[in-house]
Amino acid sequence: MSLLAGIGYFFLGSCIGHGLPRFPFLLMSRTNGFNTNFPRHPEAIPLSPHLTQRVLHMRMFYWMGMAAVFLPLSLGLVSVRWGNAAFGFGLWIAGGWYLLNRLQSLIGGQTPPWTKQMALELQILSNLAEQPGGCCNWTSPYWQVTGIVCVNCNSKLSNMPRPDLGRKRSERKPLGFLRLIISDGYPMLSVPDEEE
Repeated sequence: MSLLAGIGYFFLGSCIGHGLPRFPFLLMSRTNGFNTNFPRHPEAIPLSPHLTQRVLHMRMFYWMGMAAVFLPLSLGLVSVRWGNAAFGFGLWIAGGWYLLNRLQSLIGGQTPPWTKQMALELQILSNLAEQPGGCCNWTSPYWQVTGIVCVNCNSKLSNMPRPDLGRKRSERKPLGFLRLIISDGYPMLSVPDEEE
């Protein structure tokens, strides 16, 4: 096998090993029936129990990748031993990197894009909006790209940036898919907290 063919097989294995564990959050959440309670991407989303549930679903999809990663890891090991070594090595490297990335978030480093604390904060802000004495008489919190804002009085309720929430992207398919692969679900923009 030539060097160029080996590089091609390695690249193909790396792409498959990179995308396969991300399948739950990349595709499962983007079906039509899964998005009936949300406005189209990239519009702001009103805070509701559906949104809190979506964050918890995306958190579950994020961790489901830990089970899915064993398929490219095992296929890579089999391929290195009995098949195309370059292809198997690509699967093994990409799958191993994914596994290390997820495990490091358990011991330190960057937190996952969707957390239980995020769902709790959304629910607390939603509950506060229903009580008197909020930012205005008709508090209506929406989760925009860079934070949660009351659309009636434009008060900033939280600086929590919005991660990908599994809606169909407004960009064309290859560009939207590439953006999701690069961002891995994390927010593309964020506003630093104001120092007091």
